[in-house]
Amino acid sequence: MGEQDQALLSQCPRIDDSFAEGSEIAIICDDVLDACHNLRSESFNLIVSSPPYNIGKSYEKEVKLDEYLAWQSDVITELVRLLHPKGSLCWQVGNYVDKGEVVPLDICFYPLFKKAGLHLRNRIIWHFGHGLHASKRFSGRYETVMWFTKGDDYTFNLDDVRVPAKYPGKRNYKGSQIGKPSGNPLGKNPSDFWEFVANEWSDGVFDIPNVKSNHPEKTSHPCQFPIELIERCVLACTDERDLVLDPFSGVGSSLIAALKRNRRAVGIDRSQDYCDIAAKRIRDYYDGVLRPRPIGKAVHKPTGKEKVAQIPLEWTEEQNEK
Repeated sequence: MGEQDQALLSQCPRIDDSFAEGSEIAIICDDVLDACHNLRSESFNLIVSSPPYNIGKSYEKEVKLDEYLAWQSDVITELVRLLHPKGSLCWQVGNYVDKGEVVPLDICFYPLFKKAGLHLRNRIIWHFGHGLHASKRFSGRYETVMWFTKGDDYTFNLDDVRVPAKYPGKRNYKGSQIGKPSGNPLGKNPSDFWEFVANEWSDGVFDIPNVKSNHPEKTSHPCQFPIELIERCVLACTDERDLVLDPFSGVGSSLIAALKRNRRAVGIDRSQDYCDIAAKRIRDYYDGVLRPRPIGKAVHKPTGKEKVAQIPLEWTEEQNEK
């Protein structure tokens, strides 16, 4: 039975507008700091989010970089207070662009998390093949997920996120295990590079396209990230019934990722419109209407016969004229 079918066996739990001990789902429409102040310390097993990048999107006001980082430092202090001693924090960021100069936000964020006492376990590269095209620099095609833990004793379910090995038939050629299979029957460690390729499960790498106009999960949010990106963080860093928090939850992708895997979910966003969309998407998921992209599904690979995959006639004519 598939994940979607399992969800359909029960009705959508009540979606609370504030978090209480018995909450299955809570969507809090409020300023992130005000909302966090009202949450209990050390109660969340995973905090995962993609904060505003300070690039002037519709949901944010662009400010000077030092002001932005000072605000984010206050937010991080609160999140560390909320994080369980064995918990993880996954922070997905891209670049801040100032007058054409790129500032990698993960470099700016690292000292803030380090100062707060967290330990960086991985800097995961999420590579995707489509996005905005640049004209005065190379087009950006990756973002970064920084995975931190609060201590050295933390949840990490590697077996739940293994991918098939490229050469499962490899065998040990020396030592006490000589002649025996050298890999793991459950698959290999997916590494810290989650690539956008066409054959994920045969090539053994993560295949996660970004959410653009033709993505089945697309909403009105301008910087929506895919459910499956967060789903892998949920699987690796939490157990069933654990509590997941997204302090910048937008249209609820992180909440859906948590609910798909039988975790409890809390989201915070100051936009009532986005909170309403998130609640509707959650209800649609339980009603079987929402179409989340299945984890591990291969990305469409053009055959070359499609019209959009062929070289335009005008380009051929221009080349012939030269």
